[in-house]
Amino acid sequence: MMRRGNLPALTLVLALGIVVSTASAAAPASESDIYPGWLDMYDLKFDEAHRAFAIWSGVHPADPLGPASEAAAYLFSELARLGALESELFVEDARFVNRKKLTPDENARNHLVESLAKADQLADALLAKSATDTDALFVKSLVCGLRADYAALVEKKSLAALSYTRAGRPFNDKLLAIKPDAYDAYLGLGVENYLLSLKPAALRVILRWTGSRVDREKGLEQLRLTSEHGHYFEPFAKLLLAVAALRDNNTTGARQILAGLHERFPHNPLYERELKRLPAETK
Repeated sequence: MMRRGNLPALTLVLALGIVVSTASAAAPASESDIYPGWLDMYDLKFDEAHRAFAIWSGVHPADPLGPASEAAAYLFSELARLGALESELFVEDARFVNRKKLTPDENARNHLVESLAKADQLADALLAKSATDTDALFVKSLVCGLRADYAALVEKKSLAALSYTRAGRPFNDKLLAIKPDAYDAYLGLGVENYLLSLKPAALRVILRWTGSRVDREKGLEQLRLTSEHGHYFEPFAKLLLAVAALRDNNTTGARQILAGLHERFPHNPLYERELKRLPAETK
């Protein structure tokens, strides 16, 4: 049986790992009125997400999380428009080789670059006052991750994406050293461990030698931590666990995860489409 979720594509999606290293994301939804904007983003309701982020930034003009969230919404809207997440995560291996070249929207890119620059600037200002500011460390890693995502998933520039990923890792590691219960941060570790564990044995040796984290079971455990206890990135952790289930031919597990996501985010057609592609359950 051909497995969906291909190795070349999943390697590119490694860049997504830095996106999920977060500090304040461990706070419950009731303490953060920016959180509903992230849920709107997962449901592809981008106008509502941008509105929520703009209102939040107006109240917190010095907080880099506002423009960083705006950047995330611009990126996710572009990924949705291009069908990039579907093609990178779920397409069959044979179809991935012949995938169409994407045509990025220049206006969306300009907004993304502008938002990232503002977030970077505000985060640097916070770190200049306190090198252990967890919110600033989160945003710095988030900025690197979003740049890596755009390079990998939209521009198909895997080397550039890896350079951004490496640039974000020190912020991620420092964040976890200060706040080990920032469960969203474990998604980045899980993505790296799990996805690189899928590479051929010889390449895994080289990856370990160059400092990469390569441990399949540990990666899955870290993804589960975020899926069970995470905040902003809990839905994305669940999506990656569905991909892992598909790769293991665990259609029952994949169906349960995708059905839950579809129920929560009915405006996002990705989950429903993937559910329909699964083979029928046998009684």
